[in-house]
Amino acid sequence: MTGPALKSARLSARWTQQQAARRLGLTQAYFSMVERGRRPVSSSLAVEARRVFHLPPTALPLEPPGARAWTEDEFKSQLGALGYPGFGYLRRKPRHNPAQLLFQALDQPDLDARVVEALPWLASTFVDMDWDWLMRNAKLNDRQNRLGFVVALAGELAQRPGKTAHAARLTRLGGMLESSRLAREDTLCHESMTQAERGWLRKNRPPHARHWHLLTDLEVRHLAYAPA
Repeated sequence: MTGPALKSARLSARWTQQQAARRLGLTQAYFSMVERGRRPVSSSLAVEARRVFHLPPTALPLEPPGARAWTEDEFKSQLGALGYPGFGYLRRKPRHNPAQLLFQALDQPDLDARVVEALPWLASTFVDMDWDWLMRNAKLNDRQNRLGFVVALAGELAQRPGKTAHAARLTRLGGMLESSRLAREDTLCHESMTQAERGWLRKNRPPHARHWHLLTDLEVRHLAYAPA
């Protein structure tokens, strides 16, 4: 979250700086400096601002990639917190930005298949996430093929319920990733697969996986939450 974004949220709420500062536990003078970019929006302030202004999870702060290790339970609980039906029983308060969650998942060497299957849902549901941050870090860590594949499935997923605007944006994002597509072979968070599995997938993977040089058989039709 940036100072201008905080100002926009305040104006949408029709609050003065003094009213907003009081609700956030700040002085009006300090809040004014934050809005003007003279003071940073700290992680704690971003979390509190999201609560006070009822902002979406995409307003949560983004941590530097690799700052800490994530557990599979954390991926599941945060997907549930964001509304993913497959982990709805784990609903908790969202603590991570969807862009952060998507990148951290794609950066795992091995990940529970149920979490991997949730990634197209994440990309299509939070299409307003910070894609600049996400694509920049995906390229820096050679994860752009994984991201491109997930974006392709998300775009196909968005077309089914008629979310044409979402589908169009995801198509544009996929095009932006095309120029950085890697030629080397990769998996979709399943690096521990056997050589026999790799050989079978090279011959039988679906079109999106072949295009992005990934060894996976994941397709939209395999996703339990995808509309018929």
